[in-house]
Amino acid sequence: MIKLLVAGTVAYDSIETPFGKAENVLGGSALHFTNAASFFADVGIVAAVGKDFKLSDIEFLKDRNVDMSGLAIDEGKTFRWEGKYGYDLNQAITLKTELNVIETYKPHVPEGFRNADFLFLANIDPELQAHVIDQVRSPTAIVLDTMNFWIEHKYDQLMDVIRRVHMLVINEAELREIAKEHNLVKGARKIIDQGPSCVVVKRGEYGVFMMNRDEVFLAPAFPLEDIFDPTGAGDTFAGGFMGYLANIGDASSETIKQAIVMGTVMASFNVEDFSINRIKRLAYNEIRERYTAFKGCMNFGECRI
Repeated sequence: MIKLLVAGTVAYDSIETPFGKAENVLGGSALHFTNAASFFADVGIVAAVGKDFKLSDIEFLKDRNVDMSGLAIDEGKTFRWEGKYGYDLNQAITLKTELNVIETYKPHVPEGFRNADFLFLANIDPELQAHVIDQVRSPTAIVLDTMNFWIEHKYDQLMDVIRRVHMLVINEAELREIAKEHNLVKGARKIIDQGPSCVVVKRGEYGVFMMNRDEVFLAPAFPLEDIFDPTGAGDTFAGGFMGYLANIGDASSETIKQAIVMGTVMASFNVEDFSINRIKRLAYNEIRERYTAFKGCMNFGECRI
């Protein structure tokens, strides 16, 4: 049985950073998420691609027990995104977006996915996110991501969906825009007052901020020497985060903290190469080694005075 369900996009990206360029490479929120999450749990993916998409490029996911029966192949072209980064890798400049098949897409959740224990709503139209929620039964946790476009153009619909989920996993700018608060603590508390029990804020090179009804948790980013492409790092974080939760089987506060560290570890691998390439060739022993190293970075012992 599928433990973890993701609804989002599968895309072709063209990316330029100060360290190189890659054209028409695999991308999309659901694909980056699944590439990471499939190390920890059986994943079902709900997304749409066009007739131009090469399914052979993602065949490797079947070896990780990813169920792609929810991947619709529609008439037309696959969603495409073109972006550029300067030396501030926290900021992507969108050069071109071609919605193509997702412009008219309405996600269908296969019957075999509807009892999934965990649901991640990746960055898509909030009305489509609500449509996915309507099709699932009673997940342990429903977690949502979004972006500034939906905040600015479909704020009311987005807030309706936020009230139906257990957790929000968003970046710093999105939190401020949704909550209309500059301060992260105040912003997270305003969102929690709307219904979600937990807010996880992705802060790029500055790490992760988490707040629930009882406490605040902070995790730094993992220190790296080589960073090539941050595209998909947030979705990869979410994949590691949700994959860990699904593997353990609960969404308690302590498990969420460990899942944040695992998400951070997975995101740190993602940025070491373009597209999904680094996570695709990743070995599980590398994940364990980096998780242990990351834990060591944050261990400062007891106060001795």
